[in-house]
Amino acid sequence: MSIHINAKPGEIAPIVLMPGDPLRAKYMAEKFLQNVKLVSSTRNVYYFTGTYKDKPVTIGASGMGCPSIGIYSYELFNEYNVDCIIRIGTCGAYSTNLKLFDLVNVDRAFSESTYAKYAFGFSGDHLYHEGTAYAAINETAQELNMTVQKGAIHSSDIFYRSIKGIPAMAAENDCVAVEMEAFALFANAKQLKKSAATLLTVSDVIPTQEQISADQREKSLLPMMELALESVVNL
Repeated sequence: MSIHINAKPGEIAPIVLMPGDPLRAKYMAEKFLQNVKLVSSTRNVYYFTGTYKDKPVTIGASGMGCPSIGIYSYELFNEYNVDCIIRIGTCGAYSTNLKLFDLVNVDRAFSESTYAKYAFGFSGDHLYHEGTAYAAINETAQELNMTVQKGAIHSSDIFYRSIKGIPAMAAENDCVAVEMEAFALFANAKQLKKSAATLLTVSDVIPTQEQISADQREKSLLPMMELALESVVNL
C-alpha cells in the first residue's frame, strides 16, 4: 500500500492505463476487462485490475494536472513496481489541422510546470515519452488500420486564462494540442527508468470552439480505449 493507493501488494498489474476521471476508469474496466476487481478506492480514485485478452492490466485514475498525476504515477512506479503507464485522456487542438475525435500519440510534452525541475532537477521545458509504449501504440494503430497523429503537445497548468490565443510556448514549439498531465508522467518515468506514453482524443478545437458534447463523450472515447488496450497486448 502507498499513501494514496490502498491496493495490496500484487493487486496492481505491471501495465496501467490511466484516464483522468475515476468514473471513466470504472466504465472502461467494467466494459473491457475480464475478472475485474476494484483494488483501490482511496479518495474515490478508483483502480481496477483484470485481464484483457489474458493480459493483466490495471485501469485507474490520475486526477487533473501535473501534481495529481505526479503523485499517482510515482507511487505506481515506485511502490507497486509498475513497468508501464499509458495516460489516456482528452486534449484541445491548437490547430484546425486536428479534428474532433482525432487520436494523438504524444512524442514530447512542453510545459511551464516546475514539476520536473523541483522533483528531480531536470532542466529544460520539454520531456519525451519513455520506453516502448509509444512505439507499441503506433504499431498497434497500423495493425488496426487506425489513424494516429504524432507530435508535440503542451502540458499546461492552466485551464482558464485571461489572455486569448495560443500560449507562446505552444506556438514556438509547434504543439498541436494542449492537456495537463503528460509532462509529469514523463518526468516520473525518466527518473525511475520506466515506460510511459500518452494517447489523447481531441475533444475540442480551440480556434473554432468546436467541442464534443457531453452525451457524445463516452462513445467518442471508445477508439482510444480500444487502441490502448490492444497496445497493452503488444507490450
